[in-house]
Amino acid sequence: MESQAMTEVRAMSEVEQIVDFLSTCSLEVTPGGAAKVDDFRSLLREGQTVYVTFLPGSDFADTLTTVQKLKAQGMRPVPHLAARSIPSKAFLEENLKRLRDECAIEEALLIGGGVDTPVGEFTETMQVLRTGLFEKYGFRKLGVAGHPEGSPDIPAAECDRAIREKNVFAKDSGLQLYIATQFCFEAAPIVAWDRRLREELGNELPIHIGIPGLATIKTLLKHAQQCGIGNSMRVLTRQAANITKLMTVREPDTLVRDLAMERSRNPEFGVRQCHLYPLGGLKKSAAWLYGVQDGKIELKRKGGFETQFSVD
Repeated sequence: MESQAMTEVRAMSEVEQIVDFLSTCSLEVTPGGAAKVDDFRSLLREGQTVYVTFLPGSDFADTLTTVQKLKAQGMRPVPHLAARSIPSKAFLEENLKRLRDECAIEEALLIGGGVDTPVGEFTETMQVLRTGLFEKYGFRKLGVAGHPEGSPDIPAAECDRAIREKNVFAKDSGLQLYIATQFCFEAAPIVAWDRRLREELGNELPIHIGIPGLATIKTLLKHAQQCGIGNSMRVLTRQAANITKLMTVREPDTLVRDLAMERSRNPEFGVRQCHLYPLGGLKKSAAWLYGVQDGKIELKRKGGFETQFSVD
């Protein structure tokens, strides 16, 4: 039976659908990028959910420092934890305790981490989840990785196994798990992936889908190739065929509109919200997001929408 919330979603206008779809959109920063921002209140709105990366080879102390800074400036930080970059269970426990005691953090994003050789005892996220440390230190909500277009590092069968196991873990542990994904460029592969997860793997975890922030086509191609993004990259490669367009800044409006409309017509659609990857352009991407959230958009006849926003 369709929920009251979904009935209300279906009754909205198309513009309202888009605004609602991005109303809870999260952003992310790297510790290096965050160090260049004196005050996030000059870029972001109070209470903004901001993921903080823990990149391979980096020091988690930098992630923790960034979480502290964001928290002090009125944001809602969500730290990344990368299983293959965690040196020990003791290290994990110490830092979960600090996140709780010093920052009152109750949510994290747990990923495998893109390194071939683990630095410690963990090789995958399920091993970290099963330590029981998240429950011990009061974490209530955890994101886990999903791969709409496959992973360059993980075989498809392993990705499927992980989804099944995380669904079971969520039911057994009582933790709120959701799937957070890498960014994509078009809706069709996402819709097909979501359907397969539900129908073949029994997925019930909500999906937070990654969308690319405002960046040039050249920059988007570079990041997409590094992340192993597949089918939806064809949208970019067609545009990149015209070399004069390589420095054109691209907005994710068509992707967002298509996903918002899919959500409005399909009550089973698992994508509940978006996660915006700034790709080095936090100021511009955040301004675009807030323009959409404020309803300053105009639908285009051939798909997508125009957004009114300013970057001071």
